[in-house]
Amino acid sequence: MLRRILKSIILFIAATALILLSIFTFIYTWHYVPPIVMYHSIGVANPGQDMLTVSMAAFERQMCFLKKHRYNVISLDELARMIKEKKRPPFKTIVLTFDDGYKDNYTLAYPILKKYNLKATIFVILKEIDRPDRLSWGQIKEMQASGLITIGSHTLGPGILTEMQPWEEVKRYIFDSKKILEERLGREVYAFSYPQGRFNKKVRQLVVDAGYRLAVATSPGRRYPSDDLFALKRIRISENSNNLFIFWIETSGMYTFMKEHRRHGH
Repeated sequence: MLRRILKSIILFIAATALILLSIFTFIYTWHYVPPIVMYHSIGVANPGQDMLTVSMAAFERQMCFLKKHRYNVISLDELARMIKEKKRPPFKTIVLTFDDGYKDNYTLAYPILKKYNLKATIFVILKEIDRPDRLSWGQIKEMQASGLITIGSHTLGPGILTEMQPWEEVKRYIFDSKKILEERLGREVYAFSYPQGRFNKKVRQLVVDAGYRLAVATSPGRRYPSDDLFALKRIRISENSNNLFIFWIETSGMYTFMKEHRRHGH
């Protein structure tokens, strides 16, 4: 009798686990979106004060994690092609990006990316190139020549496009940054990053009109689908992601979905 009860309990647990696994697999399959992670500066982090800097040790651990667990680290261009061709990206696909063009992207992050043979896109602000704390043209060209690093535009200069006046200045920041980068680097610049991730319909259309093939934001919300090539959602990586369990959740492909639905309460 006891054996029969135990057998029934085990069968019930197994069936429940199978049902839960099936539900999770269904949700995961339909809501999986390859994460585009966003870094800024790599250096000495001050948790709780500076949300834009990740320590070199944390960054190396994260890149080692991606390599060790065989993540499919692809370029933004490769992701855009999959979206355009309506191909479902393989699980554990991820894109690495950096904003602002800090010098430590070259001195600290680039050697680690080379060590693990990982691709990344760095978005530079044109007027800040060659500043003491920013990338130089020489460093940008060297990284681009490696084949691992793609250079994108983070506009001509600092400033939030949705707040900028006059409108012609907004257009100049978007169009001229692409033109100058292409002249200096000798290749197409297809990727654009909205300053502070902020944009509206008019700004988005200017980016399209300028000839970019994609644009990244931060968290534009559920009203923008995950396959909108000019409102690609990103996940900001901070020193909190020094905890690899947190980093694993952020790079799971479900983090944005969970965050957006938690925010809306359903």
